[in-house]
Amino acid sequence: MQPDTALIRETFPVGPLQCNCTIIGDPLTKKALVIDPGGDHQFILKRLEELGLQVVSIIHTHAHLDHFLASGEMKKATGATLHLHKEDQFLWDNLEMQCRLFGVPYVPVPAPDHWLSDDEALACGCGVALHTPGHTPGSMSFWFPQDKLLIAGDTLFRRGIGRTDLWGGDYAQIEKSIRQRLYSLDEEAVVVTGHGPDTLLGDEIRENPFIRG
Repeated sequence: MQPDTALIRETFPVGPLQCNCTIIGDPLTKKALVIDPGGDHQFILKRLEELGLQVVSIIHTHAHLDHFLASGEMKKATGATLHLHKEDQFLWDNLEMQCRLFGVPYVPVPAPDHWLSDDEALACGCGVALHTPGHTPGSMSFWFPQDKLLIAGDTLFRRGIGRTDLWGGDYAQIEKSIRQRLYSLDEEAVVVTGHGPDTLLGDEIRENPFIRG
């Protein structure tokens, strides 16, 4: 389903909860983003090496445990900066508690180096950060318009939406985020979800049983 684009893009499930981790690489500069490294840091590092990419930023769609588990090890190995929206700091500060509740081993992670802002340009790949709260207060999506690629995290799934019954979740907010921010993007965009398969934005606008456009 991946389109023929200039960017290097590879997505694969990692960690105990099979979070989708995505590598976005610039084929000219060979600089890369790693989005949601939820585990298996050695595998992620191996793929970066095989693709000939240098990670400069580790960015997070939100601060639930399954999207960060390899972040500390990735930073230690690469020196890349950690990025998160400020409104998810309370979740980041309680990562050990989250791991304990879900029975997942906790690996310490340093504080984020940079707080993401709405409409902020990303470090490479001609992408922009979109604040799409609802699943969590600081949930972010990452939009790469030239490539018609949307990294939606746990905000939008194939025929589903993110749950809102966890810490800070808000159904009215996630509905607004999806209708006003995500559904306003190019319908031909490929949507990389936080878990499970990719989808097409136009298909979700027409067929998503939870929130239709």
